[in-house]
Amino acid sequence: MTEAIKRTLRDSKAARWTALGILSFTMFAGYLFNEIISPMKPIIERVYGWDGSDFGMFFSAYGWFNVFFLALLLVGILLDKFGIRFSTIASVLTMIVGACLKYYAFSTDFGGAMLFGFDMQLMLASLGFALFGVGVEYAGITVSKAVVKWFKGKEIAMAMGMQVAIARLGSFVPLAFGAAMATAWSVPTAVAFGVLFLIIGFFGFLVYNVMDRKLDKEDSDAAEGLPEEEKFKLSDLKVIIDNKGFWLIAILCVLFYSAVFPFYKYGPDLMVNKFGVSDKWSGLIPALVPFGTIFLTPLFGGIYDKKGKGATIMILGAIMLIFVHFIYYLPAITSVYMAFVNAIVLGIAFSLVPSAMWPSVPKIIPEKQIGSAYAFIFWIQNFGLWGIPLLIGIVLERTNPGIATGIQQVMKNLKAQNLTEGQMDEKIAMLKEAGEYPIYNYETTWMIFVGLTVLALIVAIMLKAEDKKKGYGLELPNIEKLK
Repeated sequence: MTEAIKRTLRDSKAARWTALGILSFTMFAGYLFNEIISPMKPIIERVYGWDGSDFGMFFSAYGWFNVFFLALLLVGILLDKFGIRFSTIASVLTMIVGACLKYYAFSTDFGGAMLFGFDMQLMLASLGFALFGVGVEYAGITVSKAVVKWFKGKEIAMAMGMQVAIARLGSFVPLAFGAAMATAWSVPTAVAFGVLFLIIGFFGFLVYNVMDRKLDKEDSDAAEGLPEEEKFKLSDLKVIIDNKGFWLIAILCVLFYSAVFPFYKYGPDLMVNKFGVSDKWSGLIPALVPFGTIFLTPLFGGIYDKKGKGATIMILGAIMLIFVHFIYYLPAITSVYMAFVNAIVLGIAFSLVPSAMWPSVPKIIPEKQIGSAYAFIFWIQNFGLWGIPLLIGIVLERTNPGIATGIQQVMKNLKAQNLTEGQMDEKIAMLKEAGEYPIYNYETTWMIFVGLTVLALIVAIMLKAEDKKKGYGLELPNIEKLK
């Protein structure tokens, strides 16, 4: 009888995996919108006249509020103070507002008007992306805490891996098909497609909240039922800040994700300029990265759950990442086949590290501080997501002077001939084949990625040493065996 009383909704495999599926869909929508513009760099350069620095500013805007206004730290505290249900709704509404502002920017002709000294369209699109960035990161830490709530002591790494996999399916869709959508319809239409999915995700979070409320009523360990000394207090943040293992995971996170997520932004353009892929399908090869993680992240998470070796998995992923970016850097390698194979290897590396990194945080930080811990990690990660795309855009522009202007001049000449869209594409292909179309050289720029991956390997090795010293249990299985 006692055993029956202790059972809660989380003990039902069907219930906890259903909750995960609902949470994961909204993250799918968030990741889809996040990458909706990524494969459109060549198209936006031609249609809106942006250059490399403009793209650097736009992509880096994701971290403006998160980093400089400490938004991520604040939402982490909100999550631990007000709970998962409040945070699911607040986060998805923030995403929707930012996404709508971005849509407005791309769908409106501002006639060259300026805002804060920048082109109005560029600034509004950047502000919308910055606000969206707060929402999607807020949703990310909320979902992470929710997964810990439902799966701790069970299949937590596999669950986190599955959530990441579904979310990255959201990255795959725009990378693979976003440029084709923009070519067939328009850039604003592609952005509106992403907004629609976010609205559906809002209703998904409403459904999740019904399940979460029921679990809290059943669970004697829910936040509302905790003794006063067990509830989250601001002074608990010191536990996180004083933990060396936490800082090593946070630094590994920023280095690793800074070597992968900006690849989504600039990888399609690399495929066009170095490997000769057409603008329309430039995102297909980078799309292999999130597509591969859909299957592999849950697989590696399951291995971590049952066999352990989390720190070793992170080291292996970092080594593979060095290999991948060095291959992309080498000027002599221009084979589309090699780019294809390399993207598959990058997908494997991108599955290994997160499958072990995120489930390792609850082994280092107590559960009542886990929301703030994830928020700290995401905040530090956002320094990279802000700074690295900006740095890449600046370096790319300065090492390729006049390329953006040259592209705009070519497009001006082609438009003067009153060609159809298809005829313009054929002309551009002919100019590229003849070596008369301006192209970007990514050689110097890609050294940034190589440097980041080397640093990531060093930190991963340090984390394994710290685990051996402190006994966090990163090398131990996650599933608790019944005694």
